[in-house]
Amino acid sequence: MDLKDKKILVTGACGFIGSHLVEELLEQGAIVTALVYYNSFNNWGWLDNLDKKKKESIKVVSGDIRAPDSMKEVFKDCEIVFNLAALIAIPYSYISPYSYFKTNVEGTLNLLQLAREHNVEKVLQISTSEIYGTAKYVPIDENHPAQAQSPYSASKIGSDAVATSFYKSFDLPITIIRPFNVFGPRQSARAVIPTIITQILSGQKEISLGSPLPTRDFTYVKDTVSGIRRIAQSDDSTGKTINLGSGREISIGELANLIKVITGSEVEFKFKVEERMRPGSSEVERLLCDNKLLIETVNWSPNGKLREGLSKTIDWFKINQNLYKSDIYNL
Repeated sequence: MDLKDKKILVTGACGFIGSHLVEELLEQGAIVTALVYYNSFNNWGWLDNLDKKKKESIKVVSGDIRAPDSMKEVFKDCEIVFNLAALIAIPYSYISPYSYFKTNVEGTLNLLQLAREHNVEKVLQISTSEIYGTAKYVPIDENHPAQAQSPYSASKIGSDAVATSFYKSFDLPITIIRPFNVFGPRQSARAVIPTIITQILSGQKEISLGSPLPTRDFTYVKDTVSGIRRIAQSDDSTGKTINLGSGREISIGELANLIKVITGSEVEFKFKVEERMRPGSSEVERLLCDNKLLIETVNWSPNGKLREGLSKTIDWFKINQNLYKSDIYNL
């Protein structure tokens, strides 16, 4: 599928991955409508940081995925939908689980109902590797059982189930994409990589982290959005759930020390396991992507050059560190 001149709706466009995806789609010549969460300040999130030409190329609409009436207008001429609207912070899901189900499950249902009513050509539902929980086997393929180890992961399991049901019940053309751990410029400070980088750049001599043992499969955000776009372009992807990851893993302890080396810092890490770990059996100990289906479907995979991606991310934070509050623990 050629995306040039396609009328595309991106929900959650103001966020970390969403804003990068908007840029990726503009480069393909798509006509992009960006749905951002309504606020009285007319704040467009990270879209505000795009250059003037890019901002003038997109149509920004304020709305709320939980309220279908606020989205009706944007679906009238929509051909393809990328659904990235979601609450994603795992720690806050312990505090306010209701809001996660309202946004992630009911919000997805609202979007799919509108997509069905307006005969949208394709829906790309952006999921997460968190739905797999701690790996029962590695690498994790798309047949790995879902395990709800946090209210956040439970809500994403629910939204994926709703999407699957609309494909099987109504033939709505849907693809579920499950990115593994994404990192890069614009990521929230609640994530481990920005947490480490911002504290190092602010001159901290000691950084407190949780357990150094869990492993993750990290993918640079530009690779992630390129993969999302390629999956959207593939006719073979419809009806499938596809993992998007590098197929490489690194422990949090090793990751912290790699960032320390790249920055040339002498910071000391204090792994305060009891203070920073997730509750009880909620911690996901290991995530490693099996990306064979991705390669089979689009003949592509992320480059997996973690050090290169980290260097680019660090350079961005050096310029934009004033946008972050490094002295506050972010939920």
